[in-house]
Amino acid sequence: MSRVGRTPVAVPSGVEVVVSGRELRVKGPKGELSRSIPGAIAVDRQGDEVVVSRPDDARQNRALHGLTRALVANMVTGVTNGFVKELEIVGVGYRATARDARTLDLALGFSHPVSYSAPEGVSFEVPAPTRIRVIGIDKELVGQVAANIRSIRKPEPYKGKGVRYAGERVLRKAGKAAK
Repeated sequence: MSRVGRTPVAVPSGVEVVVSGRELRVKGPKGELSRSIPGAIAVDRQGDEVVVSRPDDARQNRALHGLTRALVANMVTGVTNGFVKELEIVGVGYRATARDARTLDLALGFSHPVSYSAPEGVSFEVPAPTRIRVIGIDKELVGQVAANIRSIRKPEPYKGKGVRYAGERVLRKAGKAAK
């Protein structure tokens, strides 16, 4: 039995969880999320908890059991607290400015500024010119937007310039050896 999958998900007050057919909807103070339930996995609301169960020990059902429980837990956390991914920009002249809450202008050493627009449900904060905060209620979407911004100019291994996650360590290479 999956250790993650058999743990019930606590539903805090103010959060509404509705299971209708193969569709799961979670509504809370920060917004609403919905997701289809994969395979033969069953999701039931029991009082103040959501319980995820599987019909048998088939390989596919075992794989989806813990995944589904983690997705439900992330949905509940997202509508109550939300998720934040922080990025750092390293490099001389590299900076970010927020045009508005959903549009980011990046100067990353290219011959032109790069503009990035966030999808629905994600917003940006720029507390400093070299720091970006990606904020949203959908953990998967927040992580994907942060990865897309990082992919515009990944940290390079010689000087470490580029966009990286906050706290990410970049392995540095030694340059050319002088004679």
